[in-house]
Amino acid sequence: MGGMMGGVYLPDARPLAEDEAKARLQSFVDRFAPGAKVRDLMAFSQNYYAQIVDESGRGLGEVLVDRYTGAVYPEPGPNMMWNRGPAGWSAPARYDLEAAKQLAADFLNGFLPGARIMEEQAFSGYYTFDFGRDGIEGMLSINAYTGEVWVHSWHGPFLGEDE
Repeated sequence: MGGMMGGVYLPDARPLAEDEAKARLQSFVDRFAPGAKVRDLMAFSQNYYAQIVDESGRGLGEVLVDRYTGAVYPEPGPNMMWNRGPAGWSAPARYDLEAAKQLAADFLNGFLPGARIMEEQAFSGYYTFDFGRDGIEGMLSINAYTGEVWVHSWHGPFLGEDE
């Protein structure tokens, strides 16, 4: 039993191979949004993370694969609470990508001094940023309407990435 809060595993549990995680993600995406694709597969100690994007690269959602059980599920946090789907809200967002990026940078000054934004992706209702000092150390999201910051604390340490 894994999930965003860690899990209880058998002593001989081993991480799922990245190729198996990719196959499970693609199967999930095919059911979620035919024609969409998996982007930005990242390995963390607790899970594999990926973005679902449409043909034009627009962010549709974020998905996790438990590294030990292989369970695939929508990422908690901003993806579930702030994602407005393809239709979005009728009201315009208060923060565009550049303004959200500045909010994230300002937050990082106190949260992890010396960290910088390394990658970004816009979703309907929020933006997600990878951040770190010498390399990726974590991820956070900014709400496009309120400017609130949500640090993705459920991933664990970053292990690597496969674009």
